[in-house]
Formats: sequence, C-alpha cells, structure tokens
Amino acid sequence: MSAYEQVAGGSLKLKGVSDKIKKKKQKKNKERELTKVFENVRNFGNSSGEEKPSLKVDKRTKAEIAFMKAKDKKAAEQILERASKTHKERIMEFNRHLDNLTEHFDIPKVSWTK
Repeated sequence: MSAYEQVAGGSLKLKGVSDKIKKKKQKKNKERELTKVFENVRNFGNSSGEEKPSLKVDKRTKAEIAFMKAKDKKAAEQILERASKTHKERIMEFNRHLDNLTEHFDIPKVSWTK
C-alpha cells in the first residue's frame, strides 16, 4: 500500500457555497429568427421543389448607408495613394516629416528665476 492510495479524489468543496451550477442563458439572435421565419413562409408558399432567391432585408438607415459608401471610397483612395508611391518616395516623405517635428531636447530651458 502506497501513500497515494489513501488520497480522496474529486474537486474541492467550499463551505457555504451551494453545489448548484447556474446555466448561462443564450442570447437570442433576432436576425437568425427573422431568416427562419422568411424561410418557413417561403417554403410554405412554395410546396414544389423550386428554390427562390433568399430575401435580404437591409435594416440600415440612409445615413448608415451613406457613411459606409464614403468609408469604402476613402479606403479605396488611400490604397491607390499608397500603391502609387515607391518605397524611396515614402522614405523621403517620412524624413521630411521628421525634419519638421520639434525634438524634445531642442527646446531651450526657460527659467524665471534669472
């Protein structure tokens, strides 16, 4: 008989804590439910084996649609701008930017006591 045969197995038990494990609630996805409803309606009305294209409902507002178009347009312009420059041009532009910056150690010390 070794010393390890006498050890109790299992998880630790804490005093004052109930053994009930709460199950997490799943969030309902409204879009998933809507697509299921649309599929049921389509399948109910269409008893034959023909498939119709799925209905896609766009719930975005006009402002959201305009924002996304502007965002895509700006991203495309930035890609074209970056692709048009060579590596050498990008390095030269970066060096010009660094030359225009003030360095921390270049600022003269200001003292009001003298």
